[in-house]
Amino acid sequence: MKNKLLIICCAAVFLISGAVSIYMWNRPRGSTVEIISNGEVVCEIDLSREPDREITVEYEGRKNIIVIENGEIYVREAECPDHTCMKMGKLSDNGVPIVCMPNKLIIRYKGGGDIDAAA
Repeated sequence: MKNKLLIICCAAVFLISGAVSIYMWNRPRGSTVEIISNGEVVCEIDLSREPDREITVEYEGRKNIIVIENGEIYVREAECPDHTCMKMGKLSDNGVPIVCMPNKLIIRYKGGGDIDAAA
């Protein structure tokens, strides 16, 4: 009887932990975005309030042109060899940042974790 109760308690804790983990991973994120260049936050933007505009970020003479449009953000132009940041498209709320490794640029939702690979 004690073993059965222990197994039921362990299973309940496991299921609750899994549910909380899934919720935390998929929870709605805020609308504040950080643009990080060479490890430093160059600006924080609330996409829900920001007018459509372009932001140019430079690193060692190379530029990334970032576009804010209809509450979304993406890299339109990049002076880097592979243009991966442009191919990533618009920043989504799945937690994956837009990264330009050669230009040491990261665009992510604020509180998006410690993604410092490009820095």
